[in-house]
Amino acid sequence: MRSLSKRRWLWASLFLSTAVLVGCGEQQSTQQRPATLVDTITLTPATAVIRADLPGRVDAVRHAEVRARVTGIVQEILFEQGSEVVRNQSLFKIDPAPYQAAFDQARADLLRAQADEKAAIALSKRYAPLVKINAVSRQEYDDAVARADQARANVLAAQAALASAEINLAYTHVTSPIDGRIGEALVTEGALVEATTATQMALVQQMSPIYVDVYQSVTELSKLRRDFKDGKLKQVSNEAAEVSVILQDGSIYPGKARLLFTGTTVNETTGQVVLRTEVDNQDAALLPGMYVRVRVEQAVSEQALLVPPQALQRAANGLTNVYVVRDGKAVLAPVEVGNDYDNQVIITQGLKSGDEVIVAGFQKIREGAAVQTRPWQPDR
Repeated sequence: MRSLSKRRWLWASLFLSTAVLVGCGEQQSTQQRPATLVDTITLTPATAVIRADLPGRVDAVRHAEVRARVTGIVQEILFEQGSEVVRNQSLFKIDPAPYQAAFDQARADLLRAQADEKAAIALSKRYAPLVKINAVSRQEYDDAVARADQARANVLAAQAALASAEINLAYTHVTSPIDGRIGEALVTEGALVEATTATQMALVQQMSPIYVDVYQSVTELSKLRRDFKDGKLKQVSNEAAEVSVILQDGSIYPGKARLLFTGTTVNETTGQVVLRTEVDNQDAALLPGMYVRVRVEQAVSEQALLVPPQALQRAANGLTNVYVVRDGKAVLAPVEVGNDYDNQVIITQGLKSGDEVIVAGFQKIREGAAVQTRPWQPDR
């Protein structure tokens, strides 16, 4: 009997202890957690430049294919491959012997024609007074004049043949048509080059300035035009727009760049428009065929919303969010971002003027948490 009473007393004590613990837990959960201190900024519209980082491909301003203009055997290569060459610099020597012979023959033919012309003119002049006194017949005089005219024509033909022979002889010295950098020699000494097929012998490309052709989707351009029309953005003229070339390592190329024009034709395959830029390339660091990125100023926004980059939260799904303060609580807001400007990021969608954005302290909070705000100081 005493054993049964003892068990009942133990069970009653255990129940009472459990009830006390549950009551304490409920009382603690009902207590409100203290607000977390965070640093914030209040968004106000500002003037900012809208830039676009676009893919581009380097292209030489001039491409000069050095080709054979006479047929013959290459005797010498007169340049260093990969070097800078100037206009009219000799690059190759083709065997000139047959063309020298043709030139000498043409010169001899000209001398013969000139001698015949001299004799024919002298005869016509001698007959001129004689025909007046009937010392020679009119027919003989007319024949003499005709032979003089024919001799003059023969001289002109011989002069043309000599000029042609001289041109062909000059073509045996193959020269550069432009200033630029020459690539590899496409023929070697002893190779036969032909005028009929215009054998390519080398390629010279002008390296400074140099073009960078930039590609932008027609969708982006259409949106820009709509924003211009609606007054949301102001257009930047080609002369005033700043252009920077970004190399593959992320550095900015120091050469001065400028926007030449925006294409008016859309590529049917890619749906893109070409924007051509011209870049000073004094050190020849940009080579034709290279792929780079080009930062182009395209518009000015006078109502841009700017936030420090540390306020942005990158989600695992690729979206970007920021914490804003609403009714004393932290609320996660999805946003779309534009380019950087003045060490800040332009917010294109998701926020409005007057929103209070958390810049520092959000690591200690989660969505819906109560927060206490203070103005953000960059040096704090």
